[in-house]
Amino acid sequence: MNTEKKREESMLSGDIEVLRNHRADYPPELFEALNSVAEEVGRDMYLVGGTVRDWLLQRRPNDLDFTIDSDAVHCCRFLIQKLQGGTFVPLGTAEEDAGRVVWKGLTIDFSSFRLGAGTIVEDLSMRDFTLNALGISFCSFMDPSLALEIIDPLGGMEDLRNGVLSVCPDAFTDDPLRMLRGYRLWARFGFALTPETLTAIRDNVASLTRVSVERVSYEMDLIMASSRAHQVISGMADSGLLFQIIPALRAGVGLSQPESHHLDVFGHSLAALANMEKILENPEFYYPQCEALLREYMKRPGMVEVLKWGALLHDLGKPATRKIRKDKGGRITFYNHDGIGRDLVVKLGRDLRWANEKRERVASLTEMHMHPFHLCNVRRKQGLSKKACLKLAKRAKDDLIGLFFLAMADSLAGKGDARPAAMEEELGELLCEVLETYRKDIEPALHGPRLVTGKDLIEQFGLQPGPEFSKILDGLQLVQVEGEVRSREEALLWVKETLESMDPGC
Repeated sequence: MNTEKKREESMLSGDIEVLRNHRADYPPELFEALNSVAEEVGRDMYLVGGTVRDWLLQRRPNDLDFTIDSDAVHCCRFLIQKLQGGTFVPLGTAEEDAGRVVWKGLTIDFSSFRLGAGTIVEDLSMRDFTLNALGISFCSFMDPSLALEIIDPLGGMEDLRNGVLSVCPDAFTDDPLRMLRGYRLWARFGFALTPETLTAIRDNVASLTRVSVERVSYEMDLIMASSRAHQVISGMADSGLLFQIIPALRAGVGLSQPESHHLDVFGHSLAALANMEKILENPEFYYPQCEALLREYMKRPGMVEVLKWGALLHDLGKPATRKIRKDKGGRITFYNHDGIGRDLVVKLGRDLRWANEKRERVASLTEMHMHPFHLCNVRRKQGLSKKACLKLAKRAKDDLIGLFFLAMADSLAGKGDARPAAMEEELGELLCEVLETYRKDIEPALHGPRLVTGKDLIEQFGLQPGPEFSKILDGLQLVQVEGEVRSREEALLWVKETLESMDPGC
């Protein structure tokens, strides 16, 4: 038994009666109101699923899940009445009796027994995984004079002790999204899918097309946000579920690369994802001179998912651009794979209904992922110019640091005999030099007051808005970064001289 499983087993050992102690994790008025709900309906209701599972694992869930034989929506509305607050959210379809109460950062879900279930045992048996098919009587939970027992029709307690995920009967047939949810539970808890569950997933992979894209995308983002994304995504590839969601990744399987790589295209993408997780866990190890800026960048919302998606997808354009060049001695090339990759990521982002900002960020990282390597080559030969730093900073925008994270993950994932020596050290030095140049010279030019505006070009130089505008203003920005222009007077003089030197036909 592995260390994680032993830890979970130790959490589960002891008296089940201690579950009652979890009442202290929540505002006391909540359980007083819930007790009133039970009295109102006059029947037992049950705490079930993730609530019971998490309590057994000594976790405090913000979601409380209840099931009852009927009247679930009525329970929601009565709870809001007793709490004198909260918001009701309908759940499920019109045929399902289910609802949610959102109150003080907590969600309390009520659902009636699933279709065809006449008892709590039958209802639990229709759930996704056995460790979620657990329940306790709310009446027994609230009354210390009654023995508290776990309702466990499918052996979920044993699976929880062993740290495994066993699928409930017909679970994937009833809702194919449960296959993906199994991987998400693996990502969250580190539990392993049983061989029987993996076989069932392989047999039902194609049925995922029945599930809405939004639900699939939501589960995938939860996996990417976890600390086990590489492990779980690799497992999804083994079962074929990953390629059902992202078919374009399959083309990289078995696709050989130049001698700078030791893995095929898909294996390299997985390795880049694994290294991205290591970088995100300890970024200052890879960029030791930039710790404060790295930590500030990592606080941005959604950053982890964007960078992990970028790592997995950065070489998506390689299969379409791979050539064996006879004129180069049989060398394998992937010219413009970054540009083609961007187009493929944009398409994937639309297919998965990603928000525009997220889609653009991942696509831009894909398109630019070779830039730090190119800049390393330039720096090695002739040093780093402010112009090169400005160009990179303007293209990368807010993801300049993220771009270097991706480059580092990409470099660490390529361990072929022909890879450049000391590339990771060069990337570390380059980022710090770029950031220092950005702080001293670029940021004041980009974000400070403009020395010359478009209005000036119209009023003082008689220009009409058009391509010349951006050419002149970009050029002015560059000479400002390089320190050639420092004042408005110098800027106006520079514009005047530039216009005089320009070909009238430009």
